[in-house]
Amino acid sequence: MGNFFFIPILFFGVIILISAFFIVKQQTAVIIERFGKFHSIRQSGLHMKIPLVDRIAGRLSLKIQQLDVIIETKTLDDVFVRLKVSVQYKVIRDKVYDAFYKLDYPHDQITSYVFDVVRAEVPKMKLDDVFVRKDDIAIAVKSELNDAMINYGYDIIKTLVTDIDPDGQVKEAMNRINASEREKIAAQFEGDAARILIVEKAKAEAESKRLQGQGIADQRREIARGLEESVEVLNKVGINSQEASALIVVTQHYDTLQSIGQETNSNLILLPNSPQAGSQMLNDMVASFTASNQIGEAMKKNRPKKPE
Repeated sequence: MGNFFFIPILFFGVIILISAFFIVKQQTAVIIERFGKFHSIRQSGLHMKIPLVDRIAGRLSLKIQQLDVIIETKTLDDVFVRLKVSVQYKVIRDKVYDAFYKLDYPHDQITSYVFDVVRAEVPKMKLDDVFVRKDDIAIAVKSELNDAMINYGYDIIKTLVTDIDPDGQVKEAMNRINASEREKIAAQFEGDAARILIVEKAKAEAESKRLQGQGIADQRREIARGLEESVEVLNKVGINSQEASALIVVTQHYDTLQSIGQETNSNLILLPNSPQAGSQMLNDMVASFTASNQIGEAMKKNRPKKPE
């Protein structure tokens, strides 16, 4: 009977002995209380406490933690905007006591300070300045939080303004303004390109006309020089100028017929092909020039003289 009574006592003693040992993880601090009063702070490793006398009151992480705070406020130009401020903080190793006993809800405390600073800084800025000077807002939040939270055992590592979200209608208006500016710039570039294209095309056409005219002039000059040389050669062999001209016209007439015949894709062209046709053409041209000269001389003679 005595053995059965001893077994529960032994079992209870083993449990109490096991509960006397505890392990603290890396980057963690454990607060030990004795009879409800602070006793010690234990860091990472294996530790022992007095069973039924000491107890683990709490555990605090010494790692860097992050708290995201969403704040809605108004800018200087009366635009409501939502900001997301990320606060990175950690418990100071030497001030674990303050962090555990002086502050029950550190997240609420940090959030309150972030709201206070942001709603004091943003209303001084216009919406465009909020985007440009977001780092200034983050620095102001960090400075205010450091001064307040250091007394509670918290170190503010960094604050970041990670998002700025204006009202939906304001964003649409900003997008329309940006799109209009880009369309304006695109239209200016397109106009400049079209103007350059027109100018260059006109320059090219002018140059083409100039070269074409120069080519025609050079061609006629060479034709005239060739005709002159041909007449001189024919005169040397006893052929007068009129006969030489007729011979040249006939030769060119047959050269033209030969050139047309060599073109396989040419359309049908009807031309006189007798030798007398060239002489007739030359006689007609000479008669036309002679009649024109006679008319000109008659007009000069009949012109009234100016009174002296």
